Amino acid sequence: MSTTKKITVTVLAAALGVSTLAACGGESKDDSAGEGAGSGSKTVTLVSHDSFNASPAVLKEFTKQTGYTVKVLKSGDAVEALNKEILTKGSPQGDVFFGVDNTTLSRALDNGLFTPYEAKGLERIPEAVQLDGGEHRVTPVDTGDICVNYDKKYFADKKLAPPRTLDDLIKPAYKDLLVVENAERSSPGLGFLLGTASAYGDGGTSQGAASGGGWQDYWKKLRANGVKVVDSWELAYNQEFSGSAGGKAAKGDRPLVVSYASSPPVEVLYAEPQPKEAPTGVSTGTCFRQTEAAGLLKGAKNEAGGKALLDFLISKKFQEDMPLNMFVNPVVKDAKLPALFTEFGEVVAEPRTMTPEKIADNRDQWIQSWSSLVLK
Repeated sequence: MSTTKKITVTVLAAALGVSTLAACGGESKDDSAGEGAGSGSKTVTLVSHDSFNASPAVLKEFTKQTGYTVKVLKSGDAVEALNKEILTKGSPQGDVFFGVDNTTLSRALDNGLFTPYEAKGLERIPEAVQLDGGEHRVTPVDTGDICVNYDKKYFADKKLAPPRTLDDLIKPAYKDLLVVENAERSSPGLGFLLGTASAYGDGGTSQGAASGGGWQDYWKKLRANGVKVVDSWELAYNQEFSGSAGGKAAKGDRPLVVSYASSPPVEVLYAEPQPKEAPTGVSTGTCFRQTEAAGLLKGAKNEAGGKALLDFLISKKFQEDMPLNMFVNPVVKDAKLPALFTEFGEVVAEPRTMTPEKIADNRDQWIQSWSSLVLK
């Protein structure tokens, strides 16, 4: 998933590009030799989208437990990061890739990016989010719901109820208010497209929705209603969206944006002083469930370190660290959510979903059709 990005993390990632996130003196000089934990490299490289973040203390714990230092290589949005790994398959940039999700999984598997590995502790993860049918080429790490977020102040000032469903977004009252991400380039943009395909079907039969003609017809109406498309979540949320701190600073004028159900806590956590209520809300009838995973890259120089890191990503310590660092939901059953995350985040009882198989069969065709309908 390209997960929800914190403003501060995004700025830091842009400044650093590549970061070493562990204690114990940084990287070993013997960075390219060997693969074992007892000899050779003591650095394990995690390749990820720009949203990856973890507490230094948690990564220190990984180093303490295993002897490995984690080096994080950030490669853009989730779709962009995956594309880079496909281009370098067999000679990967690192040892583990984090950020493949149910919307892009088949591309990674079809290109043979991963070496199978059954991570320790996998039995604590519900089968419903284990994406790979027991083959263990990827390990599920988190879930998140891609949803339209709204600027509460805008709608209060206009005395207009915020949209609740996908059907609402094509109504004249919401003309020129929505910004979405490019489905060709952005993970949340692709997730939102898949959510509309799940809701309206592919073709002439609408599944009980007002648009009446499949997802293509829905997007024609959304385009006629003034939807704006930008390349990335960063541009949409932190530039165009009037409800976020970044959007306010950039004088964004779109009060509706495709983001995540867990985005409102971000606006609370980093506000000074912290408000009693989040300034943004979630249109829960627009949501699509995203499951994000990690895998051991085929050709990894430090395969043993990569396996240890996969084990750690589903440990209780890392899973409980994620919600206020990457604003996603843990997948392990025994992980507890922090109070701020539960108080200001939105629980989506019935998000739309789609099987990885159906996504694989239709994704490329749907993206091509979407581009023709919306971008041209």
